[in-house]
Amino acid sequence: MPAKRAPARRTTAKPRRKPSARSHPARRVKIPKKAGPLHARLGAKLALVAVSHLDTHTDLLRSRKDAAILRATHEGCPTCKGNGQIFTKGKDGSFTGSKPCPAKPTKQRVSKWAVYKASRFGADKSTGLVGWACPCGKKEKPRYRDARMATKALRAHEKKKHGGQTVGGAWYAQTTDAAAAQQPAQTKPVPSKVVTDSGLTDEQWIKKNKSISPGKAIAAGKCWMCAGEGKLHAAFGNQQILTICPTCTGDGKAPTAP
Repeated sequence: MPAKRAPARRTTAKPRRKPSARSHPARRVKIPKKAGPLHARLGAKLALVAVSHLDTHTDLLRSRKDAAILRATHEGCPTCKGNGQIFTKGKDGSFTGSKPCPAKPTKQRVSKWAVYKASRFGADKSTGLVGWACPCGKKEKPRYRDARMATKALRAHEKKKHGGQTVGGAWYAQTTDAAAAQQPAQTKPVPSKVVTDSGLTDEQWIKKNKSISPGKAIAAGKCWMCAGEGKLHAAFGNQQILTICPTCTGDGKAPTAP
């Protein structure tokens, strides 16, 4: 009678480690420390870094071309003022979202050369795109096609740097000159006045002005010129002057676009 064979020992298979969704495949390549001379390893690392940034650059160019097409096909549109999309805002003036222009395009076709020039050259190449800023100082220039993508990038930053907690970041949009000019009429600023009883020297008086970076000001919803104070301190001709901030007209809030 043949001997009974012992059953094979079953082991629990280790779960397969999935790569991070945010990590580029090139960044997951590991270069052995003894895989050739030093200059070859450094060259390989530089090549991997360049490849990992290539997709980001390609996405940026695609977004610029899409925005250029929308601006060209909606040129002269009274609804979006040539922007191609409409940015909505809340009661406090902050941006809340974006939506495509519901009006019919004024043009049906645009030349490839016109789109190439509009997306590559000039100050308007990022017009119609959205960026974001965080109070910690991190920000991205306008490179996203809509507010949803910008908000997604902001949430990824908060998850990576702030443990997933919202710290007051916000997104901002770059619009056309026609759309920016169509702002509600602002109240007339209060005239400046001369202060004679401050008890401070001119240098101490000027130092009362607070400074804030534009990125942090945008994220916090404050005016970047007066840091949300609504007033500026100046000294001229042996006189100390208190004036209303010309950018926010005294309310301390960041200027908003329609």
